Amino acid sequence: MAEYDPRPNPAGAGGAATGRVLAVNVGTALPLVVAGAGTEAVVLSAIRKHPLSTLHHPIAVGVHRLGLAGDEQADLTIHGGLDKAVYAYPIEHYTWWNTRRREAGVEEAERPLAFGAMGENLTTQGLLESALWIRDRIHIGEVEFIVEAPRQPCYKLNAVMGYAHAVRDMLQSGFSGMYLSVAMPGVIRAGDIATVIPGPREVSVESISRHGHR
Repeated sequence: MAEYDPRPNPAGAGGAATGRVLAVNVGTALPLVVAGAGTEAVVLSAIRKHPLSTLHHPIAVGVHRLGLAGDEQADLTIHGGLDKAVYAYPIEHYTWWNTRRREAGVEEAERPLAFGAMGENLTTQGLLESALWIRDRIHIGEVEFIVEAPRQPCYKLNAVMGYAHAVRDMLQSGFSGMYLSVAMPGVIRAGDIATVIPGPREVSVESISRHGHR
């Protein structure tokens, strides 16, 4: 995994910035083996993302109303669409997930999770669920996003994390990440500063993620 600035909320011009993008990730729909109740099944999923733009190679990636150029969603009943066009996840939670995987005895756990491992399109720094509210706006590069909802994980998270209780852990921890809609399309790249413009501030992402309040 690429290095990132450990300082919280790296400041931009005028100190207005609240975070930045460390990686822009995309994926295509591919077969995924999922286990449950002693059986295995193969489903189509695009949860596995790979970095397209990184701090070392900050190429521009197009963002349109329905998501990132080159990205796919397999199950459009729960992913994608205007309100779930882009999924952002904080790098700050990665260490916690690495620890949980080791505790669960995942064979590959000694290798740190790579950007995109949570299925996120944007790996971010400084944009935490506790500091973002539904309908906040986030300016990144040319793009304006709107915070819509925390992620409600499905069984596929267990498969990519490699252990049976990853969904439970995400729900109990509140480390959900957040779905974003695209208010203004454009291009973004790794290293872009993210500036939050407060919305009505009635419901926080964390309160929904932890308690289901809306």
